[in-house]
Amino acid sequence: MTVTRRCLCCVKYLMFIFNLIFWLGGCGLFGVGVWLSFKQAEISSLPLSFPSLSAANLLLVAGGITMVTGFLGCLGALKEQRCLLMTFFVILLILVLTEVIMAVTVHIYKEELDKKAQNNLLEGMKDYLTDERLQLSWDSVQKMFKCCGVINQTDWYPVLSIDGKPTLPASCCLSGQECGRGWDEPCYQKARTWLLGNITSVLVFGICIVIVQLLALVFSMMMYCQIRRAEKYLD
Repeated sequence: MTVTRRCLCCVKYLMFIFNLIFWLGGCGLFGVGVWLSFKQAEISSLPLSFPSLSAANLLLVAGGITMVTGFLGCLGALKEQRCLLMTFFVILLILVLTEVIMAVTVHIYKEELDKKAQNNLLEGMKDYLTDERLQLSWDSVQKMFKCCGVINQTDWYPVLSIDGKPTLPASCCLSGQECGRGWDEPCYQKARTWLLGNITSVLVFGICIVIVQLLALVFSMMMYCQIRRAEKYLD
């Protein structure tokens, strides 16, 4: 019984430590998501297909779920309750499988997802003249990234014209006035490049969280088995 209890205590505190790290990781992801949301507040009227907006919402959801799951794991470890531990194990297993499926899906269908996102943005551009918030968002993006249009500047031609002649919004142009030629770089590609350039540290952080998740799965199941063994011994 002494050996079993010692093993249980060892697994208990290891699981608590890993879940505490897991919970702190969730706080970090959620914090980055909040920061990115506030940083991109001016472009919030764009479709969620826009790379930085999609990343912000993904981090908020992932961080929130991670925080709740980590708290549940810590509570299960401290209380030594099999029900809590099994609930934690099932939720975490579903979370890990979802992460793997999402990563594989994005990798396989990244070209199709890019194309769909660009089409959504192009469709949304049609409301530029009638939606003030959308107009502000597009102007903010084009000034921020020094870009024009989704794929290229000709995306604006069906939307804007003066006396039947296609033109560009002032945010596309160096002069700050409507013009016939603006920034050469497309906004979607520019935003995507910016996001990939700044997300390396987040990806490394995410990989560390996945490793902690796998260890938490192992320790939760070990602790579950140890508690069950101890209960059988007492019976």
